[in-house]
Amino acid sequence: MTLLSPLRELDHAQRHTVLASFLGWTLDAFDYFLLTFVIVAISKEFGVEKAEVTYGLFLTLAARPLGALLFGRLADRFGRRPILMIDVILFSVFELATAFAPSLTALLVLRFLFGIAMGGEWGIGASLAMESIPPKTRGLVSGLLQSGYPCGFFLGALANWLLVDHIGWRGLFVVGALPALLVLYIRRKVPESPVWREHQRNGPRPGVLESMRGHWKLALYLMLLMAAFNMFSHGSQDMYPTFLQTNLQIPAGSGTAFLLTALLNLGALAGGLYFGALSERIGRRRAMVIAALLAIPVIPLWMYGGSLLLLGLGAFLIQVMVQGAWGVVPTHLNELAPDHVRGTLPGFAYQMGNLLAAITATAQSWIAHRHGGDFAFAMSLWIAAVAVVLAALAWLGPEARGVGFGRSRS
Repeated sequence: MTLLSPLRELDHAQRHTVLASFLGWTLDAFDYFLLTFVIVAISKEFGVEKAEVTYGLFLTLAARPLGALLFGRLADRFGRRPILMIDVILFSVFELATAFAPSLTALLVLRFLFGIAMGGEWGIGASLAMESIPPKTRGLVSGLLQSGYPCGFFLGALANWLLVDHIGWRGLFVVGALPALLVLYIRRKVPESPVWREHQRNGPRPGVLESMRGHWKLALYLMLLMAAFNMFSHGSQDMYPTFLQTNLQIPAGSGTAFLLTALLNLGALAGGLYFGALSERIGRRRAMVIAALLAIPVIPLWMYGGSLLLLGLGAFLIQVMVQGAWGVVPTHLNELAPDHVRGTLPGFAYQMGNLLAAITATAQSWIAHRHGGDFAFAMSLWIAAVAVVLAALAWLGPEARGVGFGRSRS
């Protein structure tokens, strides 16, 4: 039995649903990460400090809870599929508009609007996939879905490496409008969630306040857990290109920068799939805790490897652990969410965690500035501290591995 064998149990429609959800998160992340590669170029064009440009990352992350709540409620009311299509179109449009920003202020406004649209995609895509597949395949599919995020990072790095010297940072954001084409695939191949259709047949859906009665402590816990998760991932990824440029003097568009970023994302893909599948055997919480704590001994290799080979190995291993922990998140949150708010609660908790973690890039820049511009120190300190907090929160929380959805839910 291979790691990917559970995917063979999915029928044709389920595979299309999983693929569409994976591609949606991949292309969403691709659009987000393009900004991280061009922070230095934008700061030079507008004549501002790099830390001011990082507010674009902050505003995108801060806006995502608004999108999760708005699009999540629409998806709970009108269906996962049509709202997902609208959401993909919107984040593509705002990405394109970023290419024509006349000033830093305009760029920041557009990144906030992009964040609203980005905030809706994860929750809708994850609920659509998880409600459409057999329970025993959730762990692997969860890892696969979450691996879309590092795949988007990789595509962003590839686009930056191949294109930035030819089309500039503005041209990259024009390329970022391409995810709108995904809507054509969703419209043709992806059916609506069977769990959502079942609830529609069963009569009027309760409002969010009624559905959440007795679950507010759970919602608060999930927000704190996702804050730690987002500090973990964004703390290891967002300023990594700036670390390469500032600490190691590796140009953003160089083959060396692309190679290190590619290794980082290959590690993320491997970690998400492995720990997602592992969570089916050892439990969601245990898999997350193991992955988080194993990140700590990798930090010296990741930031202080000293050679390209060791830095590449460190980049690979740190993301095996970071995205390994993350690979469990889609199924963990969807299994804990009540049926009537599954389109809203997982995504909203995730994006509220993003809001709480939105200061990550700016805080790391501040720490680095206080230590002579040393991003290696700032990122090492951040990841070590967050890994411990994340492991503690995951271990102390609830778990609902394999719970039924819809009428089969106990």
